[in-house]
Amino acid sequence: MVTIGRATVRDADPAVLYRILRLRTQVFVHEQRIVYEEEIDGRDLEDTTTLFWVEENGEVLATLRLLQDDLPAHVGRVATAQQARGRGLAADLVRAALDHAGTDVAISAQAYLEGWYGRFGFVRTGENYLEAGIDHVPMLFTRP
Repeated sequence: MVTIGRATVRDADPAVLYRILRLRTQVFVHEQRIVYEEEIDGRDLEDTTTLFWVEENGEVLATLRLLQDDLPAHVGRVATAQQARGRGLAADLVRAALDHAGTDVAISAQAYLEGWYGRFGFVRTGENYLEAGIDHVPMLFTRP
């Protein structure tokens, strides 16, 4: 059974938190080779950060984090396990984060995903730029 979880680091089950961080490391460090940017950057520990994840049979298959320390809120660290891609799990998490935020939400999207984020109402707000050696685009979801 697939479930969507949501918690701050303080409230997260330590085993789930471990699986979230392991997935992010697998996707960002091992697959995307982002080795000079700090994946575990301390932002997860902030009281205004909420982690979202999809879990199935005790395995975290997708995750993202929502930073709400400033306006607009910011979605980041969106990651899906290779074997779970194409199932709509990240889309479920994006929708859950947008609902939870209750405000405008920004994202620094990898450029090849601009159209995908556009499905949720995100629109480009600036020029492409490099972040961690990957082409990104700034986008904003404006709460109706």
